[in-house]
Amino acid sequence: MTLRILRTFKLALVLGLAAWLGGCANFSYYAQAVGGQLDILRRAQPISEITADPNADQKLKRTLAKIVQLREFASRELQLPDNPSYLSYADLERPYVVWNVFATPELSIEPKQSCFVGAGCVTYRGFFSQAEAEGYAQALKEEGFDVYVGGVPAYSTLGWFNDPVLNTFVRYPETELARLIFHELAHQVVYVSDDTTFNESFATAVELEGVGRWLASHGTAEQRTAFDAAQIRRAVFTEAVRTKRKQLEVLFASSMSDAEKRAGKARIFTELRAELSQLKTTSTGKSALDQWLAQQLNNAHLASFSTYTQLVPAFRALLTQQQGDMGRFYAVVKEMSSLSAAERAAVLQTSVRSVAQR
Repeated sequence: MTLRILRTFKLALVLGLAAWLGGCANFSYYAQAVGGQLDILRRAQPISEITADPNADQKLKRTLAKIVQLREFASRELQLPDNPSYLSYADLERPYVVWNVFATPELSIEPKQSCFVGAGCVTYRGFFSQAEAEGYAQALKEEGFDVYVGGVPAYSTLGWFNDPVLNTFVRYPETELARLIFHELAHQVVYVSDDTTFNESFATAVELEGVGRWLASHGTAEQRTAFDAAQIRRAVFTEAVRTKRKQLEVLFASSMSDAEKRAGKARIFTELRAELSQLKTTSTGKSALDQWLAQQLNNAHLASFSTYTQLVPAFRALLTQQQGDMGRFYAVVKEMSSLSAAERAAVLQTSVRSVAQR
């Protein structure tokens, strides 16, 4: 058996066992997960073969060649895993690789969790089919949950497989390609079961550090200006969402009646939509902001956002504390992964205070 077949068999075996342990109700979900991953592996072609093909699309070849440079930079300068991930390409013939469904109670911002054998619990459920994601979301709506369905351009198999470059993000600008690749490779460094916020915030911190270093050594003045402007927009976005999230926390914890809480919730989200609409740009492509504004905003949107950003400042402070040494930074984070959630939070907060006092 080839290495790819062995890994495919391993995935099918693990997910099959998970379906058996989880009961028949989960069988269809695990089956679509197996099928979706196998389809990606089936479609993947080595980038070296595509760039050597005289008949291949020239723009695609140039982009893939740039991705190879980014991949080499990731291992050499960021000490991210040196493996074949992102050295192959797969065209999935759809706009996203998966669609994630986030759900919260109507009067709470605590996300509903989905738990899986081997992967632990996460604050969303992903589907390779948009129709299946929408169907699951509709069922949750009927149970009274707030839901948000967001298309995702990439995900990490945590080193189980060699993740390929996908058509879902290959046309991104260079800086955005760097962000995504650095982020997904970071998941192969550290992954903590049952702590989505920790995992995603860590990967986001790595991506930001990586893009900064890439632009410093390879970027143009125009790229750096555009990145800085995008960071300012993201900061404004982050602050707006965090502010409204805190307002909702206070509202939901208050002694108001449910009717008063619903009215207050509607007002807060109307204000948030107005603030976020001012951040829209004329750039092409469907951004995360566009996805948000295309739907009625609710608690689940805030759950999806906080998952990726909540601990980023703390991880950035921890990296500063390690004097920017990525190896030392990863070592500390790996040590933290064996701690309890409360102990991990304490370590991160200590880093924040230490940096602030300098």
